[in-house]
Amino acid sequence: MVDYFNWIKAAHVISMVCWFAAIFYLPRLFVYHAMSEDKVSQDRFVIMERKLFRGIMTPSMIATWIFGLWMLVLGWEAYKTQGWLHVKLLLVVLLSAYHGLCGIYRNKLIEDPNYKSHVFWRWFNEVPVLILIAVVALVIVKPF
Repeated sequence: MVDYFNWIKAAHVISMVCWFAAIFYLPRLFVYHAMSEDKVSQDRFVIMERKLFRGIMTPSMIATWIFGLWMLVLGWEAYKTQGWLHVKLLLVVLLSAYHGLCGIYRNKLIEDPNYKSHVFWRWFNEVPVLILIAVVALVIVKPF
């Protein structure tokens, strides 16, 4: 592989860690937003959610995709028959859909802080944990 492949991989992992940190925190903010009862708190959560979603989460997702696809292009001959990678890519697509759903939910919470209960947001927050476990297991173990 190309000499700079490991640098691209490092950038991919760094951006992925930033994406997951944000994707774990945003639904947690949704929990607190749904539980808030005064306008000042609700406005504060709107600002925090916007900054997290637009300033960290989305750029991190884009960087994760760019570096991941770059590695895929560079190593296509080695990767194209590895089933674990196909499953990982499917999970990343699902995580990207979850990311988009977070954006939709963020907008709905602006309109109505009681859109969903804090219990719903607590469960919603667990979805990316399952994806992270599966992705890490696939990348490290490469079961097929």
